[in-house]
Amino acid sequence: MALLEFSDRGLYCAAGDFYIDPWRPVAHAVITHAHSDHARSGHQHYLCHHLTKPLLQLRLGNHSYESIEWSEPVYRNGVKISLHPAGHIIGSSQIRLEYKGEVWVVSGDYKTENDGLSGAFEPVNCHTFITESTFGLPVYKWQPQQFLFQQMQQWVEANSNQGICSVIFAYSLGKAQRVLQAVAPVTNNIFVHGAVWNTQQALQKSGIVLPTVQRVSDAVNKEAFKGAVVIAPSSAQDSPWLKRFQPYKIAVCSGWMQVRGNARRQNVDAGFALSDHADWNGLLAAVKATGAEKVFVTHGFQSVFSRYLNENGIAAAEVKTEYGGEEGAQEEDNSNAVNITTE
Repeated sequence: MALLEFSDRGLYCAAGDFYIDPWRPVAHAVITHAHSDHARSGHQHYLCHHLTKPLLQLRLGNHSYESIEWSEPVYRNGVKISLHPAGHIIGSSQIRLEYKGEVWVVSGDYKTENDGLSGAFEPVNCHTFITESTFGLPVYKWQPQQFLFQQMQQWVEANSNQGICSVIFAYSLGKAQRVLQAVAPVTNNIFVHGAVWNTQQALQKSGIVLPTVQRVSDAVNKEAFKGAVVIAPSSAQDSPWLKRFQPYKIAVCSGWMQVRGNARRQNVDAGFALSDHADWNGLLAAVKATGAEKVFVTHGFQSVFSRYLNENGIAAAEVKTEYGGEEGAQEEDNSNAVNITTE
C-alpha cells in the first residue's frame, strides 16, 4: 500500500489519517510553507514549522496550530513525521514520512541555493520523492544570488542618482525579504507596501532580523520617495497606487524573467530572474540526492521533467494538484490580513 494517496482534497496519508498541504478543508493538515497555494484556511488542526506558524496566523487567522523544529519527530497513528529545510522561503519545510520501513518525502516548493534566510535545502533519503517542477525546463538556469543582487544594486543606484524611485515587485512572503537583502547595502531609504509590511512585522516578532523599512502611506510626503526603493507585491502593478512615486522605474523579480522578452511584454523597465524555486539543475540534483526509487512530479512542467527522469533511469510519474500559485500568478494582497501577535 502506498504511504500517500493523491486524493481530491490533497496528499492523504491513510495510515496516519492526515493530509499534506490539502486544498479542501480536512481535520489534520501538515503544512510545508505559508504560501496561499499550500496553506489554506478551514482545516481543524495544522502542523508546521515554528517559523511558519506566525505566518499562518497572519494569513489565515486563529486556528489550532502545532509547530515543531526541523528534524523533530512527531507520530500520528504510528506514522513518523519530521520536517526538513526546503530553502524556499522562511520556515519552508519538506515533509518526511516513515511507516513500517517505508519512507516518503514531500518537497513542497524548494530551491537548492542557500539564500541566507530560508534555511539551506537538505536532501533527505527516501524511497519515494514528490517534487515540484515550476521551472522544470533546461532554459531555467539561475545566476548566483550574489550576481543578481549586484545587478539590482546597480539598477537602484543609477535610479537614485537621477532622483528616480525604484519600484520593485516581489511576493510579500519570501521574495520581498530577499530583495531587502539585496538593496539594503546601497540604501537605507526603503519603503514597502502594506502586504510586505505585515509580513515583515510577523517575521520580526518571530526573531528574524531584517533591514529597517518604512510603510507606504498617505502620511508620507511624496518628496521622500525620490531616489528611494519601494517593494510591493505584483497585485499593486498597474494600479493607481503607483502614481505617488513619480518619477519611478519598475522592476520585476521572478524566475520568469529568465526568458528574454518577458520584461518587455510586462511593460517594466527591468527584470531580475530571482526565484524562490529550484532551476533545472537544482531539480535534477535534488531528485538524485534523495536516492528515491520513485518520483512523483507535481506543479510546473510536469510532463517534460517526468519524461526526462524516466529517460535517465529514474521512475517518474505526473500528479495533478492545485499548487503553483505563488510564482507567475498574482499574489493576494494581504495588507488588510488579520495581524495576530505570535505566542
